[in-house]
Parts: sequence; C-alpha cells; structure tokens
Amino acid sequence: MSNRRVEPERTADNAGWIDRGPRNYERDLQNPDLLVPPITDHGTVSNLRFSFSDAHMRIEEGGWTREVTNRELPASHDLTGVDMCLKPGAYRELHWHKEAEWAFMIAGNARVTALDAEGRSFIDDINAGDLWNFEAGIPHSIQALDQGCEFLLVFSEPDFSENNTFLLTDWLAHTPKDIVAANFKVDESVLANLPGKEKYIFNGEVPGPISEVKKNNPNGDVPSPFTFHMNDLKPHEFEAGKVWIIDSKVFPVAQTISAAIVEIQPGGMRELHWHPKSEEWDYFVQGHAKVGVFNSASLARTFNFQAGDVGVIPIVAGHYIKNIGDEPLIFLEVFKNPVYSDISLNKWLATSPTQMISDHLNISPETVEQFPKEEAAVVWYDQSHSKKNVESSTEETPQDLQYKAGQVFK
Repeated sequence: MSNRRVEPERTADNAGWIDRGPRNYERDLQNPDLLVPPITDHGTVSNLRFSFSDAHMRIEEGGWTREVTNRELPASHDLTGVDMCLKPGAYRELHWHKEAEWAFMIAGNARVTALDAEGRSFIDDINAGDLWNFEAGIPHSIQALDQGCEFLLVFSEPDFSENNTFLLTDWLAHTPKDIVAANFKVDESVLANLPGKEKYIFNGEVPGPISEVKKNNPNGDVPSPFTFHMNDLKPHEFEAGKVWIIDSKVFPVAQTISAAIVEIQPGGMRELHWHPKSEEWDYFVQGHAKVGVFNSASLARTFNFQAGDVGVIPIVAGHYIKNIGDEPLIFLEVFKNPVYSDISLNKWLATSPTQMISDHLNISPETVEQFPKEEAAVVWYDQSHSKKNVESSTEETPQDLQYKAGQVFK
C-alpha cells in the first residue's frame, strides 16, 4: 500500500479538512477528483464509473469472462459490456442473442463464424484492434487462434447478462433425445455423449487455415462482412490526438451500435461537446483520464478513469475527457445508434454571431474572434506537450499504437 497520504482538502477555496477515519488509500489515489472535486462540481450526479476489476469473474476451463451491466452501473440505460478471454484454441461456443453484439479485440487473435438470416455463411480471422458485429438473432461462434485472445463485447440492452445467452449445448441438453435424433436424422444411440449441460467456454485445438476448414454453402457467403479490420480505416487527425469513427457508414452490418476509438496525447483533451442522439458508453483501454460531466440545472461532477474502467455519459450531457497521464490515453466511445454524431461547443460558438457570444460570456468581440473556428475533437490542454508529440506523430492505426500502448493491441 502506498505511504502517500492525501486528504479531502481543496486549496482553491481552502475548503475541507483531514480524514481521520478508516479509508481505502489506494482508491483515494486512483480517484483524486472524487476525493477533492474541482470547485466547479455541484449538486448530485449519479455515479458514472465502474471498473471491470470490481466485477465478478466467471472462470471456465477455456478462459474467463466478467460483465458490467446496469446492475453494477445503474446510470447505463443503453448498453452492457463484457470482458472475455480465451486460451489458444478455446471456444466461446455456438450461440445467439436477443441483443445486438458489437465487439473490439483487445489482444491476441481469433476466428469468428456466423450464419445470416438468408442462410449465408461467414468466417474470418481477426487481430487486436479489429471489430465484429452480430445483430440480434445471428448465430455465431468465437474461437481463439494461436495467441489466445481478450475482447470487449458490447450489447444493446443495459440489463443484458452474458450468462443468459442461447447456447447450442444448453438447448440440446433440454430437448428430448428422440427429438434431437429425429432432427439430425441419426439413431438415438449415437447421441449418448451429448453434453448434459452448457459448455459455454471450453478448450479446443487451434484450427487450420480458413481455406482448409471452410465448408461449401449452396447459399453462398454473406454480402457484407460481420468483421471490420482497422487497417482499412484512416483516423481523423487533430492537434492532440486521433479519432477512428466506426459506424454504419463504414461498417454497414452494424445497424444498432456505433463507436469511436479515441487517442489523446499527454497534455491533450477531448474538447467540450455532447452527443445528441444517444448515451455514451466508454471503455478505457490505456492511460489515465479526468472526465467532467455537466448535466444541466447546475449539476456537474468530475470522475477519474484508468485502463479497464467503464464510464457512462448521459445523453446530451456536456463533457470533456482529459489525459492526465504520461502516456497516450486510448478509449472507446460506444453508442446505441447506427450513426455516430456529436456537437462541438467550439463549432457552435464559431458559427454563431460574434456579438451574441460576446454578450453571453461578458468578453470582448475581439476575444470571441480568437476562439477556434472549427471543431478539433482533440485539443491541447497543456501546450508544453504539443511540440514533442507533434514531432513524433505518424500515420497510425490502432495496431500501430502497440509500442506506445504497452502492447495493448498486440
């Protein structure tokens, strides 16, 4: 445990005092803006943060899984997140959901298979940084390849539980064996070893190349892939970072969920903005962040996040996300909407009459004219970082961020 002592004392207004009671010092160190909120925080805002490290871990023979639903984070009204890991060759067994499933490969590699409603096949191998999407009812499987894998699953209902999926083995275990035999047109005797319960996550052998294992389907292959390879997408580049936007415009099968992958350099921040169409669900892949949320009626609260944390921003709530660490901050913004959208405060003010903004903010028109003319998405907060980071900037995909991301995408 750290010997450093922090106290709920704020120097800005000489408020607060020491805490002499029982405390979790590690938590206080991880959440400095909860212990000592900025003076601008006001009122009661629901908790908007939960860590996967505080979630129950379900351990199976082939890997593990844990989830953050609205049970853990009641402020989440749209989405649920599941963190899952598979050993090399292990399966997340054949299954389907009532909800849409959107996924981000955090580490390793895997093979996914699926069948669409027209009876067409899909099979593909994906690596760290890549995505997949299966709309509700699409049967699919996930099998880890030689590296094993860890991935984030996002589902389109806040109370979804990964423990309540439609599993192949679970279904057949609860169907009379004579019915199963009649369905498969085999003798009931050959089904003696059918699993008596769900397998869920179980061991297997690393499969051979797709060209060797893919079966012929008279209906053909799906016309639009269920996977998205991030090497195919160029980021939007800004002064202090990059944003990759993945929605139905570039990933047509994703008709329920959209997302952005955001990289913010040390000293940078996601500009003041809000999302007009849906709540924001965040997953932090790397780094440390300060997130300030304004939810109208003078309600404002500041949170701290680090890798493995989940956050929620209420729909249309104004907010910023600041990198407070020494490495690039990388996180996912996920939305229950097929099209990504946001509204920039800078863009709004830049396109409004100058005198109107001057009158609102009690500053001179000349100062208003110095405001940014365009949205930047990611801007500098600490200009001392800008020269160093701009000089080192290159064309990157999320996979290329490995050397900066502590092998997050490897």
